[in-house]
This record gives sequence, structure tokens and C-alpha cells, in this order.
Amino acid sequence: MKKRYLVLQNGRVFQGFAFGASASAVGELVFTTGMGGYIETLTDPSYKGQIILQTFPLIGNYGVISADYEGAPAAVGYVVQEWCEHPSNFRCEETLDSFLKKAGIPGIFGVDTRAITKLLRENGVLNAMIADEPPEQLTAIQQYRVTGAVAAVSCKCSYTVPAQNPKKTVALLDYGCKKNIVNELVKRGCSVTVLPYNTKAEQILALKPNGVMLSNGPGDPAENVNEIAELKKLAGKVPLFGICLGHQLLALSQGGQTQKLKYGHRGVNQPVTDLVTGRTYITSQNHGYAVVSGSVKGAGNLRFKNANDGTCEGIDYPEKKAFSVQFHPEARSGPQDTAFLFDRFIKLMEE
Repeated sequence: MKKRYLVLQNGRVFQGFAFGASASAVGELVFTTGMGGYIETLTDPSYKGQIILQTFPLIGNYGVISADYEGAPAAVGYVVQEWCEHPSNFRCEETLDSFLKKAGIPGIFGVDTRAITKLLRENGVLNAMIADEPPEQLTAIQQYRVTGAVAAVSCKCSYTVPAQNPKKTVALLDYGCKKNIVNELVKRGCSVTVLPYNTKAEQILALKPNGVMLSNGPGDPAENVNEIAELKKLAGKVPLFGICLGHQLLALSQGGQTQKLKYGHRGVNQPVTDLVTGRTYITSQNHGYAVVSGSVKGAGNLRFKNANDGTCEGIDYPEKKAFSVQFHPEARSGPQDTAFLFDRFIKLMEE
């Protein structure tokens, strides 16, 4: 087996073995705690510019199934303890190794993922490099930043996904949209027109949609200055529903602030409490930034909070006919506990 190295920006080096693409990569190293759903993880555009570490020790045991893709692969590297060379699944089309090779993503296995996760939890997110030889200098790793991520993963041209018996039309701003967001809307009778991230508010309103969906996506939300300005124009003119990055951008458009979390929330077991009902839901999440609680003064009401660390997980904007959540109610993969939020959006469009 060919040796491969994971080099952290603080100089720590972990020796493992190569699989996936024959390449080196620099990215922001993040961990996700899901026991399954690695296909959806690897095809989630929100991982643009990041190296994904799976905390679950065995990955790839059911192979790769293209029907489960959430988008195009966007991660730059992949770290696992052990990968399964001989998957067993009647839907399996190829191995994890084959998928990574085709996607150009270098992987490393045989490293102590538990020790690396502990480092990230104690020190916060770190940049890293996957390479066949450790670099002589750490400068490229230390200076790495995820920038221009939304533009890189958004669709270049608009397209429409029709419902079989359409009852509503929804315009979806694609900041890095997961496929299942569209699916959840379509199965509720919405024909969805997916638009590039930089579509102007006037163009969106000209389509006369019943509502506008603000998708998930990668990177620092505050970087998207022009998109925030367009959302400010949209708010109050059409019902809005934001998820993940869409939630953050909507908050910024209403005077809120965002902050980078120490190591983020990534996995399918994040508890979120509804402050209206008191009920706690288990949710799927993937984000490194959060809206600062209380920063959207007057315009919005905190609706959901993370039961672990108390961070903002959702805001209602009753005067704007809008709401948003940090977690993923479409949950591919993950629990379906909060899929009812799509029904709430349908009702909002009917008011």
C-alpha cells in the first residue's frame, strides 16, 4: 500500500495510506459524525474547499449509488479510518475508491480519525494538506482560505423542475443547493425554477413566483455582499424560506451578524429546540458559521436554538412573511423530523 500523509497547519503529521485520486490537496479540515450517508456528504456542494473527515470508523460498505447524489462533488479531500474494498448492496454501482478517482478527490485511510477529531474539537477547525510527501513549508496550508465558493457551485443557467400537478411556483436561489430540497418542494406540488446565485431581485419578482427558496451553500456568508443586498430588496415582497446559508444570508439582509463556530455542526444527530412549542428535534446539519443570536433586532424572532451549545438555529420574520433555519429539513441523509417546515412554507404561500 502506498503511503500518504495528512499534514495540519500546526505541523502535526499523520501517516496513512492512499486511496482515491493520485493528487495532493489543501483545504479546511472538518469532521462529520454521521454513521451513514457518505455518498450524500461527498456530493453536498456545501463542502466546497474542505477536506472531510468521517468520524465513523468504516466507510464505503454499501458502495456508491448515483441516485443518492445531492450535487456534484465539491470537497477537495477525504479522510477515513477504514474504507470497504468490497461493498455489499444491490444498488451499488462502484466502490468509494473508484468514485473518488473519477471525482479527482485524494483520500487517506489508516489514520487515527479519533485523535484528529479531538484535535479539531480542542483547537478549532484547521487547514490541512493531503499529500504523498509532507511539504517542506507549511505556508500554503496556513494561508489557505475558502473564497468564491458560492459562485463555484451555483448553477450557471436557470432551469425548471416541474411538478406533476403543479399548485405553486417557487423560485429557488441556488447558493449550492442540495437536490433533495427541490425534491421536497416538487412532491408538494411546486414547480421549481432554479436560479443562479446572483440573480437580481427584479428578475425574480418578474417571474411572479408564489415563494422564493434560499438554498444551502458553502463558505463565509458575509462574503456574499451583493446577494445580501438583493435579499433585502426581496424581503416583504414574496414569501421566503431559507435553509443553512440561505438562513444566514437572510439574517444578514435584515441587519443580523454571523460568526464562525469553533468546529461547526456536521452530522445527522444535532438536537434543535423549538422555542415556541418546547419540542426538541434531531436534525441533519452541515455548517461552520452561525447567525449571532439576538443580532436581528426587531426584524426577526429567534425560533430554534441548538440544544447543545445554544446557537441560533432558526428565525421567524412575521412581518416579512419569511422564516429560515440553520439545519436541513430535507435531511439527505438524516432524520425526517423537521420535514414539516416545507408544509409550513406551502401554507405561508397560501396566506
